[in-house]
Amino acid sequence: MELWDLYTRNRELTGEEHIRGSKLPKNRYHLVVHVWIVNKEGKYLISQRDASRPTFPLMWECVGGSVLKGETSLRGAVREVKEEVGIDLPPETGVLVCSEIREEFNDFKDVWLFQYDGDVNLANATEKEVADVKWMTPDEIRKYLNEGRLVNTLSYFFKEVINKKIYKE
Repeated sequence: MELWDLYTRNRELTGEEHIRGSKLPKNRYHLVVHVWIVNKEGKYLISQRDASRPTFPLMWECVGGSVLKGETSLRGAVREVKEEVGIDLPPETGVLVCSEIREEFNDFKDVWLFQYDGDVNLANATEKEVADVKWMTPDEIRKYLNEGRLVNTLSYFFKEVINKKIYKE
């Protein structure tokens, strides 16, 4: 059973908890993270959702998910990356790119960007959520979006993420 903290529309913790899968109470929100990982070549790691996923099976996306009860957005981002693609990212290297409230999902979406140049081995993942991963250029990601192979809620990538220069040698 997965528990989430609930927030007011002003992103204040309410002290209430929510069980994933149950209907969110009116005027309550939860926190989700999207995590983009870029390498020194300017390619981004995208992952293919496992065929067993209830939504968007076999579609491509960035790493992401719901922040658990008691976690910060950053800790949730780091945990999701470990769970989904098996990478241990140092939290201090993350940059919060943008944050928005999404009324249609009753959530706050925080978008994180990390630099990483190591190997990706799905055998190190702690959950079976991802079928495949690949490094792609922004143009390749745009092609996937145009072909309907990328989860369509990620179109913000082209305005919010690719213009951020965080890579440090």
